[in-house]
Amino acid sequence: MNDLAGKHIVLGLSGGIACYKAAELCRALIKEGAIVQVVMTEAAGQFITPVTMQALSNRPVYGSQWDAREPNNMPHINLSREADAILIAPCSADFMAKLLHGRADDLLSLMCLARPIAQVPLLIAPAMNREMWAHPATQRNLAQLQADGATLLGVGNGFQACGETGDGRMLEPAELLEDVIAFFQPKLLAGQQVLVTAGPTYEAIDPVRGITNLSSGKMGFAIARAAREAGAQVTLVAGPVSLPTPRGVTRVNVKSAQDMLEAVMQHAPIATIFVATAAVADWRPASAADHKIKKDGTGQCPQMGFVENPDILAGVARSPRGQSGALFCVGFAAESHDLLAHAQAKRARKGVPLLVGNIGPATFGQDDNALLLVDEHGTREMPRAPKLALARQLIAEVARRTRAAA
Repeated sequence: MNDLAGKHIVLGLSGGIACYKAAELCRALIKEGAIVQVVMTEAAGQFITPVTMQALSNRPVYGSQWDAREPNNMPHINLSREADAILIAPCSADFMAKLLHGRADDLLSLMCLARPIAQVPLLIAPAMNREMWAHPATQRNLAQLQADGATLLGVGNGFQACGETGDGRMLEPAELLEDVIAFFQPKLLAGQQVLVTAGPTYEAIDPVRGITNLSSGKMGFAIARAAREAGAQVTLVAGPVSLPTPRGVTRVNVKSAQDMLEAVMQHAPIATIFVATAAVADWRPASAADHKIKKDGTGQCPQMGFVENPDILAGVARSPRGQSGALFCVGFAAESHDLLAHAQAKRARKGVPLLVGNIGPATFGQDDNALLLVDEHGTREMPRAPKLALARQLIAEVARRTRAAA
């Protein structure tokens, strides 16, 4: 999707074994359309060569404040003025301390000090041993850097090069890429609490069989990611799918419709926006067998009764907060035919201000989709596009409607 098209990012490398990840990060940023200018400290050059980073970025790598390639011999000024952001990855404990105290004894630290703070944000991806990360001095430095306006992209937890395990390792390139993309998205839902349901439910027949559907959860996960990118605190209630959790999203795994109802009702009281994308089973077996149901050789099929599952969306929409508008509810309808008629009827039946329709099952499991927005005033189409792009459009629409309602 080229989410970073036209963005000029200075990728700064300080000394640390995590420099090997910077190579993949540089490549990933460029694949998303960014222009990447690499600046390295002398210590970073002990872990990865400027030649490698130049080959990946297709731009000369800078490492000295005395670099004569700049006509005015001021790379710390020129490079910082061109940037849309400076990303330090890896950011060592030593370099964090430099930033805190305003030291400027190499090109990278000099450039960070010289950047126009209001125009060029500073993003840091720390990388260090777990004890160094946990040290009070590091935590004090981090807190002050954030107070000064720097954006922390977090740290990972796991096996470290020293052989120890814990917090402090640099996030993986894919995680950092997602965070950088999120950073540049408009914060249309800042301060909002968003609750999203996604995926199918599974209703057990016996210990090994059940009733489910073809929903992949991709649309719901994309909406959760888009809401988080827009600045919201997001809780994602997910049916049985194997998708990775979007960065910064709190995930609650459920299985059945009843499980999903309980999770939604637990989190709905603090939510301000509820987006119900999950394909919840309409019915479940009246009772599930304790053991696997076996064929008996007679050709007779087992007889089973069904009961209706709770209507999660309608229940939330009809709650006092849903009725008052304190909780803005968005429903989804996946239909096999007559999308408009079914979506309009479902919106009225559920009592929600906005219903989003799409034709299934053709879109199930796919990375793209086309949506139809249905409200009391009529309909509007969102043409086929990647699901994340549609999710961002939908979040912008929800933000507009909630602002108008407020």
